[in-house]
Amino acid sequence: MQEETAELIEGKVDWKGMPAQKDKHGGSRTSFLIIGSLTFESMATFALAVNLVTYFTGVMHFDVATSANQLTNYMGTSYIVTIAVATLADTYIGRFKAVLLATSIEFLGLGLLSLQAHYKGLKPPACVMFDPTSTCVQVSGANAVLLFVALYMVGIGSGGLKAALPAHGADQFDDEDEKEAEEKSSFFNWLLLSMCVGGAISLTFFVWIQDHKGWDWGFAVSTIAMFLAIIVFAVGLPQYRIHVVNGSSALTKIAQVYVAAIRNRNLQLPKDHDDLYEVRLDKEAADEGAELLPHTDAFRFLDKASIDTSSENPTPWKLCTVTQVENAKIILNILPLFLCTIIMTLCLAQLQTFSVEQGVTMDKNMGKHFQIPPASLPIIPVMFLVILIPFYDRIIVPFLRKLTGIPTGITYLQRVGVGLILSSLSMAVAAVVEAKRKRVARERGMVDASPFEQALPISVFWLSFQYFIFGIADMFTYVGLLEFFYHQVPKDLKSISSCFLWASMSLGYFLSTILVKTVNRATRDVTSSGGWLAGNNINRNHLNLFYWLLSALSLVNFCIYLFVAQRYEYRQGSHEGGSSRLRELQSVHESP
Repeated sequence: MQEETAELIEGKVDWKGMPAQKDKHGGSRTSFLIIGSLTFESMATFALAVNLVTYFTGVMHFDVATSANQLTNYMGTSYIVTIAVATLADTYIGRFKAVLLATSIEFLGLGLLSLQAHYKGLKPPACVMFDPTSTCVQVSGANAVLLFVALYMVGIGSGGLKAALPAHGADQFDDEDEKEAEEKSSFFNWLLLSMCVGGAISLTFFVWIQDHKGWDWGFAVSTIAMFLAIIVFAVGLPQYRIHVVNGSSALTKIAQVYVAAIRNRNLQLPKDHDDLYEVRLDKEAADEGAELLPHTDAFRFLDKASIDTSSENPTPWKLCTVTQVENAKIILNILPLFLCTIIMTLCLAQLQTFSVEQGVTMDKNMGKHFQIPPASLPIIPVMFLVILIPFYDRIIVPFLRKLTGIPTGITYLQRVGVGLILSSLSMAVAAVVEAKRKRVARERGMVDASPFEQALPISVFWLSFQYFIFGIADMFTYVGLLEFFYHQVPKDLKSISSCFLWASMSLGYFLSTILVKTVNRATRDVTSSGGWLAGNNINRNHLNLFYWLLSALSLVNFCIYLFVAQRYEYRQGSHEGGSSRLRELQSVHESP
């Protein structure tokens, strides 16, 4: 009897395929290995997200706008690939193997980047940017192929890790255990903290190596960090709770609902929803964590997929269960909220591209003997988050929990809303700072001065305000979205749940590329430079107006989000921030 209570009910096994036990597998102790692995991965890649634009312009000789678009395309691909990897993890190979595969691909990609940066024959000849007498040849041919193959291997690996790692970490906790449910909420906060700690090291030490020792050394230390990430993650194999995959794609089941609903569109819905098609779960299926969802009245047109008109076994593309239909409704219900998060990543993309280009032109001195690299500017919000996240998780959340009765302090959607309005404020501040930077350039007659020869007499730390505000927005929105999507989606889509966040970020990066090109095309006839963001001279551009445009778009997006979030209904059996066990306790307490 004691051995039976030690086994998990949620369909988790150990690395040998035996039922996982609470006292031997999972919990906080194993989550620290997952957090440690993400820390090393963040060390390896964080600097790339902000300094690659410098690599593209200074080494590969792309112009400023092309460099920004190359970076956002890379980031967008990295995040969109999470959907494919998450489907693979949920359906076929499992989340643990998916993480191992992704980190190995990322490790190889970083190794190839190191080789290309080291050997002169694999990159364009060196030249002096902004010097009209120096001819700069953009990377092409086989060298360009090598660059993009290596770069997108890193992107695919990083995206794959982001797809499977959060869900694998959440698998280490049991929602039916109140203590573990609260620990899981903290786990998502600690995931962000681990990214901040790894990012802080990457943005300082790794960026310094890239700028002072060379890009070959910079990529080399990233490769070493990635190798350590693989080792740390693999060490935890004997202790992990591993989710059992059944080879059935949850995305396919959702697609079947829409196909069946369309095929049955002319049928009449029964008056009693109990007449809709559902299957019974035997004891074995229930023990493995299978779930049946109750019927809801939302999106009634999908209910036609569950109308049974055949006495024989129909194809699943003609008849679906009520649970299948309800799962499809959940995804459809989340979709408007998902769309409202895209604009925030559009703003983030500018902080990783144009803000770095701003920093290149500014005074980077910190004291008499040290210059801060522009790519290291995000260290300011990152270090703030390193301090704020533990304070928020250990002090603010328990305090709010007592006031609201919600284990996470405030609801997921409230956290997201705070981040969205802060992103609009961040872009407004960025516009004001850029206007000040350009005014200094005009007043000092340095509009056409090369930033590599003479910096503007304005401190680069003016950019810290926009980074600081957006850093706080990060903590609220991205962690809130991870928790929200994980708790709202069906069990078979837990890896896919994190992909809602990464997919929205991917669309934000791709939208950034489209918006930059669109703005340049729309403003090329009203500016002497051929567009607000055209050319290599950022002092002649109108980046401040572009920032105001992003601030306005973010504000409109926030208003739409408020309208959508107020009408969102949390799925049955899911609380706004807590475990089902806590809900049971609350219902018992409230019942007469």
